[in-house]
Amino acid sequence: MAAPGLRLGAERLFAMPGVLELLSRSNSTSQAFAEVLRLPKQQLRKLLYPLQEVERFLAPDRRQDLHLRIFDPSPEDIARADNVFTATKGNRIDYVSSAVRIDHAPDLPRPEGHTKKMNFFKVGKHFTVVDMPGYGYRAPEDFVDMVETYLKERRNLKRTFLLVDSVVGIQKTDNIAIEMCEEFALPYVIVLTKIDKSSKGHLLKQVLQIQKFVNTKTQGCFPQLFPVSSVTFSGIHLLRSFIASVTGNLD
Repeated sequence: MAAPGLRLGAERLFAMPGVLELLSRSNSTSQAFAEVLRLPKQQLRKLLYPLQEVERFLAPDRRQDLHLRIFDPSPEDIARADNVFTATKGNRIDYVSSAVRIDHAPDLPRPEGHTKKMNFFKVGKHFTVVDMPGYGYRAPEDFVDMVETYLKERRNLKRTFLLVDSVVGIQKTDNIAIEMCEEFALPYVIVLTKIDKSSKGHLLKQVLQIQKFVNTKTQGCFPQLFPVSSVTFSGIHLLRSFIASVTGNLD
């Protein structure tokens, strides 16, 4: 599922100080990411690869249960992906439109997710992110007509991302979306949110439980989990790299 050439890997990230120094000085690297690269090694690792922080608490024979390096981008690829998501004069990131029903959806190249309607955000000339309403008891009344129809009929949909609260794990409402993706044979990814709210022990427990669920109960789910925090920004750069990869922007 990952684009070829993205296998330099996290394990080499901190063995290449020269690469990091070069990237931090490069004109092609955004100023924000250049600042990230100047962080102390341990802090940088935690920010870019948060699951490695909990992996070290596992017994060696349990580490194989976590699929940490299926998508394993190089520092250069992470920097390139960050540029895709950085707004500049030549790379505008714009709110485009909202759709309350599927027939209101604009005819845009590619999709992503928000609130009681579908919100469309264009990321430069690269792809379009569609923020979709939540599922479960708080879902809008026309959820089935709006969301299910969109997912079934959108031919240029590259990937669906399901946000799961890492504090509580997979709930019944999450299963609604998972079953929908499985039924429609959609390739999808589980993103674990709010990892800043859990202790390392609790996060590790949840990660192992969700990883087991993915390994044994799903067919279309990408096996690697993507834990993130909107507060500390942990995992965001890796997720951005994955999105850039599956939309063909790291080829």
